[in-house]
Amino acid sequence: MRNFIYLSLLCGLFFLSCSNDQDDNIIINQNDLESLPIDTGGVQTAKVIGSTNAIYGHYIYTPSDYNNASPNYPLLVFLHGSGQVGNSQTNPDVLTNLIYTGPPSMIEQKKWSPTYPMIVASPQLTSGSWNADDVHSFINYLISTYNINTDRIYLTGYSLGAYGCYSYISKYGADSYARAIVPIAGGGDVNSGNKYTTTAVWAFHGGSDNAVPTSRSIDMVSAINASNPNTKAKVTIYPGVGHDSDTRTFDGTGMNSESIDYDAFNMDIYDWMFLYKK
Repeated sequence: MRNFIYLSLLCGLFFLSCSNDQDDNIIINQNDLESLPIDTGGVQTAKVIGSTNAIYGHYIYTPSDYNNASPNYPLLVFLHGSGQVGNSQTNPDVLTNLIYTGPPSMIEQKKWSPTYPMIVASPQLTSGSWNADDVHSFINYLISTYNINTDRIYLTGYSLGAYGCYSYISKYGADSYARAIVPIAGGGDVNSGNKYTTTAVWAFHGGSDNAVPTSRSIDMVSAINASNPNTKAKVTIYPGVGHDSDTRTFDGTGMNSESIDYDAFNMDIYDWMFLYKK
């Protein structure tokens, strides 16, 4: 089964290489992923503020065979939107707000089945916006606490969380931990395109988004590509879709509904992430 999946990924890679004239950092050798135990259903655990040394309260998902002696796993960090803000130190129940969308929601619904296992961390803001230094500190905490393959750290976010993805790379650039990011319905600093040289970017947005203009994603991707990154940034637009472009991207149901004027939604976003490695 793994061999079939691997061949499927290679077919996707071939398609990408034919459709993208600059994708220098794609990793064909995925032995570090092939050697990981198959995830038959892991555990997502709530960690309220103060229960760990992390700067955020968070959910942490570890695959089924994960233990202290496990090999190093890829890490996916999910940054939520403004509707999921909460202080779990004063009200532990608000941590469940994170189940609203994204990987933590898919895990809770038992719909989480990426090709290869990942540790998934979903931090929660107590207020305000995502701060790049705090995100970096949180990832440092995760690296020091779990068996993480630091060559395979990925970042995704929705709305406010998408802004957080861009903010993190715009601040840290090549010193960031993230090898690839998937920002959904967000935007960033178009003057920071040169910070994305070594980070792959695939943005998604609804074409009729009245909360965050679609142009925010398009302009950010254009700014990144104007700086000639190692991997050309992509943007996928869903015609007629508003701000709710999140679920269809996270679970892949948006495939074949995207605009032909922008980048095709031609593979699972997690398989796309796995193509990239430090």
